[in-house]
Amino acid sequence: MYLSRFLSLHALWVTVSSVMQHYPSVWGHYDVCKTQIYTEEGKVWDYMACQPEARDMIKYVKVALDPPDITCGDPPETFCAMGNPYMCNNECDASTQELAHPPELMFDLEGRHPSTFWQSTTWKDYPKPLHVNITLSWNKTIELTDNIVITFESGRPDQMILEKSLDYGRTWQPYQYYATDCLDAFHMDPKSVRDLSQHTVLEIICTEEYSTGYMTNSKIIHFEIKDRFAFFAGPRLHNMASLYGQLDTTKKLRDFFTITDLRIRLLRPATGEIYVDEQHLARYFYAISDIRVYGRCKCNLHATGCKEENKRLLCECEHNTTGPDCGKCKKNYQGRPWSPGSYLPIPKGTANIC
Repeated sequence: MYLSRFLSLHALWVTVSSVMQHYPSVWGHYDVCKTQIYTEEGKVWDYMACQPEARDMIKYVKVALDPPDITCGDPPETFCAMGNPYMCNNECDASTQELAHPPELMFDLEGRHPSTFWQSTTWKDYPKPLHVNITLSWNKTIELTDNIVITFESGRPDQMILEKSLDYGRTWQPYQYYATDCLDAFHMDPKSVRDLSQHTVLEIICTEEYSTGYMTNSKIIHFEIKDRFAFFAGPRLHNMASLYGQLDTTKKLRDFFTITDLRIRLLRPATGEIYVDEQHLARYFYAISDIRVYGRCKCNLHATGCKEENKRLLCECEHNTTGPDCGKCKKNYQGRPWSPGSYLPIPKGTANIC
């Protein structure tokens, strides 16, 4: 009798264990990530995909300029005031702290008066193009969660391209084109994000919204991440479950919001008019006071934390995964192929533990 009872209990345990291997454990943090929220019924557990919190990614960025000697001040030169393009008695001098405009001033704390900014040399070699590439690198895959915002202290460029890389700068693809005249600059009809839809959200557009010259209240350029989220989550982003469902099933959509590097290609400075005033070339240059990039470490839904180690961001991997993006199974946990976690809620979603 005792033997038969033992065998029955053993059979029950084998059955339960088999089920638990294929169904996420809704009570354990190890399998899925959860937090307590307050509802009309009181405090309850809310289960979600494992991902780090969004943060200010500019804190971890490395910047490179091409050409490397494009920053003004060596040798010193004069340039025109930003509010008055015909008042040309300002000076940029790299050897004097108060007059220098190095690249790190694109990322320092704002709110000081006068504002601090990086500045290029003036267009003294006109008609040769004044081209500048500003490359932002993280040495880590990150997922964008908010608009990219670039604040110019000069006029906003007549022509600019924002590009992204998914392979640490080996290859690049355009994110968005900016121009005062899209057809003339890039042979593209002008559009705004409002002209897109769920079906065209991945379309690369040229916009004329952010390319006006010296207007003092028009310094900012956006790359509208949240407006694209809104096609799936609603205008106030209240239905994030719908967005996550799309991200879970559409790799191209996930990749669209994923980067390792950004590149700002400045192709033509603000002129404020059709013709360049060759008698006052000190009017034309680029100056940027602030760049904002918000996102989270991409951990393939296998981590809730991301730490900085040896000046590099690394996911704190869970679910028996490893690698900078939790992109593979640990040794001895490779009984089935690695897979990213799922955004979808239980029971459809799964942590896909190694």
